[in-house]
Amino acid sequence: MSNTDIKKTFTIGGDLTINRLGYGAMRITGKGIWGEPEDRDEAIRVLKRAVELGVNFIDTADSYGPHVSEELIAEALYPYPEGLVIGTKGGLLRTGPDQWPVDASPEHLKEALEGSLKRLKLDRIDLYQLHRIDPKVPAGKTFEFLKQAQQDGKIKHIGLSEVSVEDIKHAQQYFEVVSVQNMYSVDNRKWEGVLEYCKANNIAFIPWYPLNAGNVKALEVLQTIAQKHDATPQQIALSWLLYHADNILLIPGTSKVKHLEQNLETGSINLTEQDLVELNKL
Repeated sequence: MSNTDIKKTFTIGGDLTINRLGYGAMRITGKGIWGEPEDRDEAIRVLKRAVELGVNFIDTADSYGPHVSEELIAEALYPYPEGLVIGTKGGLLRTGPDQWPVDASPEHLKEALEGSLKRLKLDRIDLYQLHRIDPKVPAGKTFEFLKQAQQDGKIKHIGLSEVSVEDIKHAQQYFEVVSVQNMYSVDNRKWEGVLEYCKANNIAFIPWYPLNAGNVKALEVLQTIAQKHDATPQQIALSWLLYHADNILLIPGTSKVKHLEQNLETGSINLTEQDLVELNKL
């Protein structure tokens, strides 16, 4: 299968057609995803450059910073170019660097959603994703809130994160689930069943932590294939995802323009059948 056979776009919720190589705006904050970035100007440049290079899907969350990522997106890109889809998330609190307690109560989500609308300077969020289902809150209450916010016109489409097929089916009793964001990579396929369910139901699957390449065996295979293509192991890991399922949307994050450009070159790598056989074994 050559690179030309890969679908370059995916349509979320039947009406938002986006390029499958997007950008995740988690890394443009400070250390521990906390506070301001070390180099604010570079963060702004990264966002502008992403859009210049054809990215029309940016993924963020109110908890990145908290608030910093959304504020930077508005600063860099507002008024937004036509067709740019900004997906954000709610449902986590921040108590300090690298700390992410869950709160998906309707009270917290109301505050999070209002805050995101204000910071992003939007009347309606195209894709609002529940960051986590909260074990302390009946899931139905959370879903009821999201359904109401959608009916009120504050959210266009709703997605979920780190969920099982059962969770998705439960949520679908309240609203259409258009995207699922689960941890997934070439060497971490715990959620393969969820990916398959999403593919069968035309739901976007957005892998977070797509470069789980701490695994030495995976790294060796990735490095060997990377050398063949004059690419980096990271580019090969991302490229495999594009080949693996055409409902996968990639949102690799970075705080450096150079790294962003490398990530976006992934779309032009031609993996061979043999490469895919090797990578599929991981």
